[in-house]
Parts: sequence; C-alpha cells; structure tokens
Amino acid sequence: MNPIISSLFTLSLLSSFLSLSTSSTHAQQCHFPAIFNFGDSNSDTGGLSAAFGQAGPPHGSSFFGSPAGRYCDGRLVIDFIAESLGLPYLSAFLDSVGSNFSHGANFATAGSPIRALNSTLRQSGFSPFSLDVQFVQFYNFHNRSQTVRSRGGVYKTMLPDADSFSQALYTFDMGQNDLTAGYFANKTVEQVETEVPEIISQFKNAIKNIYGQGGRYFWIHNTGPIGCLAYVIERFPIKASGFDSHGCVSSLNHLAQQFNHALKQAVIELRASLAEAAISYVDVYSVKHELFLHAQGHGFKRSLISCCGHGGKYNYNKGIGCGMKKTVKGKEIYIGKPCDEPGKAVVWDGVHFTQAANKFIFDKIAPGLSMACHRQ
Repeated sequence: MNPIISSLFTLSLLSSFLSLSTSSTHAQQCHFPAIFNFGDSNSDTGGLSAAFGQAGPPHGSSFFGSPAGRYCDGRLVIDFIAESLGLPYLSAFLDSVGSNFSHGANFATAGSPIRALNSTLRQSGFSPFSLDVQFVQFYNFHNRSQTVRSRGGVYKTMLPDADSFSQALYTFDMGQNDLTAGYFANKTVEQVETEVPEIISQFKNAIKNIYGQGGRYFWIHNTGPIGCLAYVIERFPIKASGFDSHGCVSSLNHLAQQFNHALKQAVIELRASLAEAAISYVDVYSVKHELFLHAQGHGFKRSLISCCGHGGKYNYNKGIGCGMKKTVKGKEIYIGKPCDEPGKAVVWDGVHFTQAANKFIFDKIAPGLSMACHRQ
C-alpha cells in the first residue's frame, strides 16, 4: 500500500484510491462548475496582494512570467485542482482588477488563521482575514452576486449562476497559521495543543455555515509538517535532540499531527450531522512529509533548503525575504535571490512550496477528486 496517500476520505476507501491513476482525467467523474476556496498562503491567488501590496518578483517567474499574487514561483495546488476540473484559475475575492468570478472565487489570503488573532498584520505577520471573515465575504458574495447578475450583460458573464453554489467544490487549506501563531508567541507546543479543540470548533462552524448557504461538496486539506519549514525551524534555538533524522523538528510535526487528528475527527462528525454533504478529508501532511524525507528519490535536489532567500543553513533570513533587492552602484540587485533550478527545490522561500512541489502534491491527491461529489 502506497504510504503517500494515507487517508483521503476514510481508511475503508484507501484501496479504491490507490487503484486509480493520478491522471487529472479522473476529475471528470465529478462535475464541478465552480470552486470556492478558503485558506491561507498555500492557496492564496492574490488576496493578500490586493489588500496589502503585491508579492513582487521573482514570485510567479516559473509559470506566469511575473508576479501573480501567489507566494510561489508558479502555480499552487489549488491552481492544479482548477486545471484538472477544466476551470480557470480562481480570482481572489479581494482583487477588483481583472477578476472573473463566473467559475468561483478565492477567499484565501496569506497569513490567514482559522481563529481570529488579536493583532494586526504589521504586528504579527498574520492576516486579519480569518476563516470567520472569509465566510462573511462568501456570504455577501453569494447574495450580492445574484442581485448584480440579474442585471444581465457583462455581469452575467462574470458572476456565477445560482446553481453553481450548490454544485461547486468548496476547498479548504487552513490551520498552519493557527499553530505557528501560538508557537511564535512563545507558547510551548503543549500550550498550543490545548488550543486545538477551539480552533477545530470554529472550523466546524464555518463548514456548517457554508452548508447552510447551499454548499454540499467539501474538500478539506489537513495541515503539513510545519517542523520541516525554515521559517519555523529558525524562529527559536532548538537543541540537536529536537530534530528527527531528516532534519525536521519532531515536536512541531507532532503538533501538526495532533491538529490533523482532531480535524479528521471533526470531518467524521460533520459527515454524520450534514446529511447531504460529501466531505473529503485530504491527507496532504503525508504527501509533504514524504517529499521532505525522500526528495531526491522524487527528482528534487534540495528539500529543507529554500530556493529563494539569503544566507544561513536553510538559505532563509526573516529580515531578507525572497525578492529583496538593494542598489549597488546605481543598479538594483537581488539579495533574496532565487536559485537556478526552482523545479528541483521543494521549498520556495522558507515558508511556501515551489510549483514543482505543488505539482507533486497535487498528483498524489488528484485521484480523490473523482469521488469528491459522492457521500461515503
């Protein structure tokens, strides 16, 4: 049994997933006319950039040729999901320039937690657009889009029809920032663990609220191995004994697993209480962890070391981010510069995955899309 796909729906369905090819054509077995996405930087296609300033170059350089609102050199997992469903890339709800919402909208913003934090973006680095805010945005979009669409003309071509909301795939990738926010606030891993039930409770409420708005098909990613990311590893000094044999911080990965266990239990409870919902629990943790552990076996040259950054053991410096420049003799040069082969790196900037890694992750979870419209 392939250890990469450990649980996409439930353990009883695992064998059926493994019998499927990873070809995106399987997505055709379920027809979704739209995607409504909620999340953080793992799936932000321009929300934070629209609200607080663009993510500049070299972001976007591997695919879009210029910055495209993504904290990545190219496409994200949500982009590959949209491609596989034959849909255009999602426009960020917050982006008023050049957006088309006929096939859904993206409410994710980089730095977003599930649970609202009592701080500003400048104070903490975390987004004010927590999941409850993203739901309010969706609620307003759902109602107002139909009013505006009824005017006809260009509005009819740029906004989803009423049926799209009940037929759409609702995707979620959140939780990482809730865990790191507590850790960055000098709480122990054990203290952060005590907050997980409340975080999960708020997540469940959001799913129920969207269900109340007609949402029926939910695709929920668990959170990844945060103990393998440079921006977390470098935050505080960690003793050598705190690392596993692959260079990741054991306690932080355990924290992520505890969160995922609670999230999976919440999905089971939601399946029982939401009679018409098809809810997919997607184990991206296992896929990402596999990629960190056996990067070279999957065609990558570097796993923990960032492609784009500056200095240190992981090519990461909190004060010199990816894309930072300075002027030398009248010429701008990169300090936080990208590596020559981003397609061979797992981590883009110490925080986010490269397009190549995102494609790897998508290929492993893609078979589940063929069943995402079916209740177990």
